[in-house]
Order: sequence, then structure tokens, then C-alpha cells
Amino acid sequence: MRIMIKGGVWKNTEDEILKVAVMKYGKNQWARISSLLVRKSAKQCKARWYEWLDPSIKKTEWTREEDEKLLHLAKLMPTQWRTIAPIVGRTPSQCLERYEKLLDAACAKDENYEPNDDPRKLRPGEIDPNPESKPARPDPVDMDGDEKEMLSEARARLANTRGKKAKRKAREKQLEEARRLASLQKRRELKAAGIDTRHRKRKRKGIDYNAEIPFEKQPPPGFYDIVGEDRSVEHVQFPTTIDELEGKRRADIEAQLRKQDIARNKILQRQDAPAAILQANKLNDPEAVTRRSKLMLPPPQISDHELEEIAKMGNAGDPGLTEELGEGSIATRTLLANYSQTPKLGMTPLRTPQRTPAGKGDAIMMEAENLARLRESQTPLLGGDNPDLHPSDFSGVTPRKLEIDSKSYGYAFGKPWSWCYSKDWDDTLKRWT
Repeated sequence: MRIMIKGGVWKNTEDEILKVAVMKYGKNQWARISSLLVRKSAKQCKARWYEWLDPSIKKTEWTREEDEKLLHLAKLMPTQWRTIAPIVGRTPSQCLERYEKLLDAACAKDENYEPNDDPRKLRPGEIDPNPESKPARPDPVDMDGDEKEMLSEARARLANTRGKKAKRKAREKQLEEARRLASLQKRRELKAAGIDTRHRKRKRKGIDYNAEIPFEKQPPPGFYDIVGEDRSVEHVQFPTTIDELEGKRRADIEAQLRKQDIARNKILQRQDAPAAILQANKLNDPEAVTRRSKLMLPPPQISDHELEEIAKMGNAGDPGLTEELGEGSIATRTLLANYSQTPKLGMTPLRTPQRTPAGKGDAIMMEAENLARLRESQTPLLGGDNPDLHPSDFSGVTPRKLEIDSKSYGYAFGKPWSWCYSKDWDDTLKRWT
């Protein structure tokens, strides 16, 4: 007896049958859907839909933000891929595959790493343990008998959009039509034979709801004439189109005004052509275009004397820099700053970042190296030193974004450096612009 084990690589025919079956039966009747596929079970059909065929699945390249979020969540919730997947916006198998790929890239710096010796890579003759998340195999030119039978049966079942009740209703309707035609033929034959069989309507006892209003009571006539108040519904005018409800649109008004201007210009050209040409030249004159206004800077907040005092305080311990500043112009003395390691007494340090943060790619590789070292480390019960890890962030569910403050403001005399310029600064800016 041949034992049929369901599963294996998905084919294009099975994918198409599964799509149409989900459209007809929905995403809850997987047993009925799997009955259309001979070689697949209900669990495999459900996994195939949620791992590959669902239109909401993203199959594009992974971005840096997604990589950062994946590594951060894998650090907070290790091996919980079904919890991580909705947050990242991918399927669990995609998250696991990308996670392993990032760890392999982090381990590639090791000299003993060989990509060809990866145990997760399938070798010839091995069976894929997770075929639901792989692309479908194309259909062969000549399919075997089982596949042809499965395809024809699925086509017949899925093409039947009417259920048993609809079939019964259609059959009853057809019988009713046949009965009516037979009765009509019988009456015609009796009429031809001279027998009068006119169908007389029986008078119903009670109220005919199609012909009269039940229990209608007319209001008694009053003492005043109300003929003017009885307006018919036909005379009441209501707006029926969007233009009548909302009025004219701005584009239509502008188009109408544009047409009026063109017609006015044509009339003016016919009546007085020189005046029309003169008016057009005035409108097209480049001198009539407004020029850019002059750069107006606010008045300086500190004087030249205060700037010189600040420069003296900064150059007090550097005689070489003082000589260099003495030889240059005032613009050079203003632009050059003191780059000594120790800040001077009384100086307010600038809010400059200590170092430029690492790039996004470096941050991703650092997180991947941390996770790879944690995975390779032994249990704490055996003792020993903890693995050396890069500094990481555990402050939230999503990774913290590195924001660099590009502004470096200092303060002198209680006022920001951004406003510390004098008349010489103004002249230098004019020369640069």
C-alpha cells in the first residue's frame, strides 16, 4: 500500500488554486480549501497563505531602519519571532532569515568563518523544512495525471459560484414558468373552442393595502382658506447637481476671467493697437519685477571692545597664537579660535558633541556582533567572564535615533555667540555674498 505524505515544494498550479479558494471560502475554512489540493494539508495551506501569498507581505529589500528594529527587538525578546514580526512589518520566517544573515555578516570578520560550510544551506538531495516561505516551482510542460485531475476538479468546484439553495430556487423558478405557459396554452385552447374562462378577481375582504391608505381620516375643513399653503412637491426646487450645491469652483472662475481678459485684449487691439502694445510692454518690462531686498541684519548685541576682551581671555596662555592673530586682519582674528585641550578660566564651553556618532551601518554591525557573542557564550551557571559587548540601548521597544546637534552655541556676557558680531563682521559678510 502506497503511503501518501503531504507536503513538499509548492507549485505554481497549487498557488493559483489556493488564491482562488481563499477568495471563495475565506481565511477560516482551511480544511475545505485543502480538499482542493491533493498533496497539501490544511495547516500547510494556511502557512503558505500567511508566509508567502498574502498581498500584505513585504518582499522588498530590508532597510536600515528595519534591520535596527529587528536587532533591537531580538535583543529584548530573543527567539520570539511571532511577536517581533508584526512590529517589524515582516513575516516570522523573513525575520529569522534576516537575523541569521546579519549574524553571519557580523561573524564574517573572523578568520575561521567559511560561508560554504553553513549548516543551514541545503545540499543536493536534502528536503527543505520550510517550503511555505519559498517561491513556487514553475509548472512543467506535461503535467502528470494526478495534477491534471486535481486541476480539473478544482476548476469545476470553484466555478460553481451557486450553492444548493440557489440551484433549488432556479429549478423552482423554471417549473413555475413551465406551469404558467401550460395554463396559458390551456386557456387559449378553451377560448378557441368557445368556452369562456375569464379569470375573475376575487374581492378580498378587508383592506387592499395596494390601492388605499388603511384607516385614513381626512381632516375636517376649517374656517380659513388654506389654498395658498397647499404647495405641491413638484414646485419646490432643490439643488440636484454638485455645481448647484457647492457653487462655482475656483478653477472655473479663473478660466472664465482668463477668457474675459483675452476677449478684452482682442477688442483693445482692434480699437487702439498702439495703446495695447504699450500696455503689454509695461507688463513684460523686467524692471517692473521686484528686486531682492538688501540683507538687513539685526544690530550687534555686544561691542567691538567686548569682542577684543573675549579674544584676549582666550589667547592669554598661547603666545604663538597671539602673534599669529596680531599679524592678520580683524576678520582672521575673529574667525580663529583657541583649540587647546584645557578650557580657560571664566570661559563658557561650547556645546559641541564630543565625537561624531557612528553611522547606521556601524550601529547595525555592532548590534549583530553583540547578539552573535551572546549566542556563542556559555551558560552563566558554568561561571567565567561575560562576553565583551559594545554599548547598547535598552531604553525602549524601538531603537533610539542618533540626533546630532549641528548648532554650536556659546555664551558670552549672558548672550549667545550667534549674535556676537560687529561692523567688521558685517563688512566681511557683504564681501562673501
